[in-house]
Amino acid sequence: MTQQIPIGPEARAEEHDGGDGLREVAPDIAYRRLAMVNAVFVGEMSAGDRGWVLVDAGVMGTRGLIEAAAAARFGPGARPSAIVLTHGHFDHVGALEELVAAWDVPVYAHPLEMPFLDGSSAYPPGDPSVGGGLMASLAGLYPTKPVDVSGRLRPLPEDGSVPEMEGWRWIHTPGHAPGHVSLWREEDRALIVGDAFVTTAPESAYATAVQAPEIHGPPRYFTVDWAASRDSVVRLAALRPALVVTGHGRAMAGEAMLAGLDALARDFDAVAVPAEGRYVEHPARAEDGSVYAEP
Repeated sequence: MTQQIPIGPEARAEEHDGGDGLREVAPDIAYRRLAMVNAVFVGEMSAGDRGWVLVDAGVMGTRGLIEAAAAARFGPGARPSAIVLTHGHFDHVGALEELVAAWDVPVYAHPLEMPFLDGSSAYPPGDPSVGGGLMASLAGLYPTKPVDVSGRLRPLPEDGSVPEMEGWRWIHTPGHAPGHVSLWREEDRALIVGDAFVTTAPESAYATAVQAPEIHGPPRYFTVDWAASRDSVVRLAALRPALVVTGHGRAMAGEAMLAGLDALARDFDAVAVPAEGRYVEHPARAEDGSVYAEP
């Protein structure tokens, strides 16, 4: 089986150089690639100190890159008003503890992700048996231990609003992680999707480096509930986004992107779910809504 939904280079979003590796895809949305993952900066260049939001916090060792990108876009020393997390996997929270300490900023996440962000629970282990390339084969070595930002951690509001991000709403998109969320702005149909689906093959080191525009399901080596993941992709495809910024790969836009997303939603079991894997037949569901049990 393969995850690839080829859609051609025309689906790549129009990007402008924002300095220090930033790619601006809308007047108030830019993202920075940090090794294999993206961090997203939401706010116009004039936002200044405390006038913008960081979505996700990269891999370990990227604090300096994130701060440099923030300075290039918003001015020297500019701090966000909040950090919003799509989920708490190691490649999305690598610099989180350092940034929270330096910026004195609140962190917002879905309640089901909180055990992985307050030091109380580890994620299930990664699954190298899903295949697909070097990145997947190393999955058993990826960190699953929680970070601890409990002093600044806040739940996303129950009404679906996103603090400090006017006009945006959060959507619960579980499957890759129990409290995974995507961020949606109806006004311009912009979607920040985390790892609910991605636009490169995260299992392959070559694809991660090249980042040809392709629609893929979530990273297979860390996805622990494939039925929930399928439902999340179907829900996101139904929004008919105009722009998608994913956790892995380039931002995409337009009709070709929509066609690829529709194909992923329609054929999810055939193109996204691995032929084998420890969580394919036995999802690692949260027994009490907070802590995973081994399948």
